[in-house]
Amino acid sequence: MKWLFGARARLRWIHLILGGALSMPYFLLGSVFVGPFIGNQNVFTSTALQFGAFGVALPIAALTAFFPLVRPLSVGAVRALCGVPRGRLADGPAGSGPARVRTAAWFTLHLGLGGVISGMTLAVPPFAVTLIVLPLLTWLRDTPLGLPEVFDHTWAPALAPVAGAAMLVALAACAALAGALLARWAPVLLGPTPADRLAAAERRAADLTVRNRLARELHDSVGHALSAVTLQAGAARRVLDSDVEFVREALTAIEETTRRTVGELDTVLGLLRQGDDAGGDLPGPTLDVLDDLLANSGVKVAYTQDGDPAARAPEAVSREAYRIVQEGLSNALRHGDAAPVSLRIALRGEELEIVMENPLPERAPVVRPGGGRGLPGTAERATLLGGHAEAGPHGDTWRLTARLPVGGDAGGGR
Repeated sequence: MKWLFGARARLRWIHLILGGALSMPYFLLGSVFVGPFIGNQNVFTSTALQFGAFGVALPIAALTAFFPLVRPLSVGAVRALCGVPRGRLADGPAGSGPARVRTAAWFTLHLGLGGVISGMTLAVPPFAVTLIVLPLLTWLRDTPLGLPEVFDHTWAPALAPVAGAAMLVALAACAALAGALLARWAPVLLGPTPADRLAAAERRAADLTVRNRLARELHDSVGHALSAVTLQAGAARRVLDSDVEFVREALTAIEETTRRTVGELDTVLGLLRQGDDAGGDLPGPTLDVLDDLLANSGVKVAYTQDGDPAARAPEAVSREAYRIVQEGLSNALRHGDAAPVSLRIALRGEELEIVMENPLPERAPVVRPGGGRGLPGTAERATLLGGHAEAGPHGDTWRLTARLPVGGDAGGGR
């Protein structure tokens, strides 16, 4: 009996009654259209006329269902009351013609079945209860209840409770079957169309792109800061008693590095809190402040530039170039034994070129399981700008090279 009176069956029954309630304005409008054809006769005095008005009401309801917002409202009710999994239903308004037609078909089906079941729910229980109590209240037999003639027989009252209970069970069965029918057809009529699936895939791709951008920012900013701070703290600890001036310089570099990184971290976390609004340009340091990065990087850097890239490169290119240099310095700190690094940044026609080199360590660096994320992130940064980046051994040095397009108006070059 669970499928008749269980929690899911009751919720689906409520969903049908909701459809019946929604059908009432359309039914009243349909009775207005039927009125001229029946003269002075009241539509509510005839079951046939009521069904006629209801038949006129359903096409009117179908027309109103072409409004885009009907689908999200219907989907919300189905998810809450019909037990249909979320993934099988579409999100958002119907944006195409086929989606609106399917939504109109669903709305008509819901209101049609809901109107019938709601009418039965109003009419059947009072009559069934009367039959159940008929043997106990003998005076009911002498009142005009409109019972069929079969109940005039002397043996009929004894069977009246059985008939009343059967009517209630039949009502519950009709409601359960109608609810199951709606639950079965909901994914078909309210499910995502190919256009909906494409739009959802584009939203997921855009969200993943934003998340990857934020992940790269956190990795490059925080990863470099931790590497620099660790190296400088270790060096200061080793000469704590012999070189106070070096310790003072190391602590100053640590302070500057952590202060800058906290600001960058706060910016990224602010974008994370914005959620969907974080899809615009991501703010961050550019080549204008590259000197501060190099001064507090924890390694000696021989820096040369050609063409004034800090002033002439577009902001997006300048920002990504800064991060690429930062990742190169982080790799030199982690794997290059803090050996001196040479850095060259040059504007060559329509391209910004970055070349970083540091000596290979005597011992092979320890590689984390699964590899790091820094160099793949550098390649992604360059690719998103339409450029290219690569890194690897080059003779007895480790070389990181990146080429980023800047447009024909950047100028520069030798």
